[in-house]
Amino acid sequence: MPSPASSEPPLPPSFREAFLYWLKLGFISFGGPAGQIAVMHQELVEKRRWISERRFLHALNYCMVLPGPEAQQLAIYIGWLLHRTRGGIVAGTLFVLPSLAILAALTWVYLAFGDLTVVRGVFNGIKPAVVAIVVFAAWRIGSRALKNRVLWTVAAASFIAIFGFGVPFPYIVATAAALGFIGGRLLPASFRVGGNHGADGRRYGPAVIDDDTPPPPHARHSTLHLAKLVGAGLAIWAAALALLPPGTLSDMATFFTKAALVTFGGAYAVLPYVYQGGVETHGWLTGTQMIDGLALGETTPGPLIMVVAFVGFVGAWTKEIFGPDALLLAGVAGAGVATLFTFLPSFLFILAGAPLVEATHGKLGFTAPLSAITAAVVGVILNLALFFGWHVLWPQATAAAPFAGPFEAFYAFVSAAAFLALWKYKADIMAVIGACAAVGLGYTLAIG
Repeated sequence: MPSPASSEPPLPPSFREAFLYWLKLGFISFGGPAGQIAVMHQELVEKRRWISERRFLHALNYCMVLPGPEAQQLAIYIGWLLHRTRGGIVAGTLFVLPSLAILAALTWVYLAFGDLTVVRGVFNGIKPAVVAIVVFAAWRIGSRALKNRVLWTVAAASFIAIFGFGVPFPYIVATAAALGFIGGRLLPASFRVGGNHGADGRRYGPAVIDDDTPPPPHARHSTLHLAKLVGAGLAIWAAALALLPPGTLSDMATFFTKAALVTFGGAYAVLPYVYQGGVETHGWLTGTQMIDGLALGETTPGPLIMVVAFVGFVGAWTKEIFGPDALLLAGVAGAGVATLFTFLPSFLFILAGAPLVEATHGKLGFTAPLSAITAAVVGVILNLALFFGWHVLWPQATAAAPFAGPFEAFYAFVSAAAFLALWKYKADIMAVIGACAAVGLGYTLAIG
């Protein structure tokens, strides 16, 4: 490990060294995109010095304006810079592969043994924690993004659209982007606050890819190479789709491809879209199961959008796509399809677009639409929090009778305590989930 005080850049990492790092990252990438980006910054910028602070943030700015998980896309970008296309593919794949395996195993336990009192008690405690986590996400994003009345208005309109009128999430994203594009020209000061990750001025010593390091030969834009990449990406997508039998798996492939193209604002923002499709349109899982899936996603490494693997697993299991005697195989197939078609576009976005980004180290001209989209996302996340809270606090309620059945006062208290721990005491999300799981188990055992 090079010393930050060294005046010489470290030796470029070998492909094997980078492979082992990306594999390690796949197992330790807890904490959502902010935590994952912080881990990569600490390792790649501060300790290993494979890339400079400025180049790291320049890549991150590009990933922030794309749909999809920005932390995984940042890993693809840096892996590509270091070791060409194969480096990007390895970095992006290893970022999600451990999470897929762990989440599939936990989903099987959830479906096969979910009726056991112990398992039910643990999930009873985790559910109110999830409500608190989503509310905290809305507050955290909103406190950074809503810096003026214009953006507050966008957030409020987004909430009213999805909560009051059921407007699909992609339409909200498209409308917000258009407002940002127009507003950035008419009211530039009101749309200048989002999408920037400025450096703090600290220096960690020369890096392998330093501020003034010329882009490597493979990072130079080539129209022919771009056409080959886009063609190969579309061919892989079409071939994978063609290999799937008609029915549930092909429906999942189409649906999660669409989801991958509208995941502006991170996983919390796309969850309402996944809910609309997975629960209401296709009936792959229930609203309660969606909450449980988010809980599992919060407790495993990898991007939170990996909750799509849970949706795919449960959907294929529920539909018994391979018959009642092959439920595990069906679940694994569903999780694999959901993951492949959700993350495939991210590889294409980075491998095709990164050479254009490397051609300039200035700011990208997309911050106004991004600011508007981020503001809209706050309203969408707040709607999601209300939806989850409704299912947890009135578990017997239905759309026709929204407050039917008893109110779960105990779990309302647990949720409030979890939010207080996250907001006031800056508690670790994993610690909050663990504590709530223990409380839920104890309460379930106590009441029989």
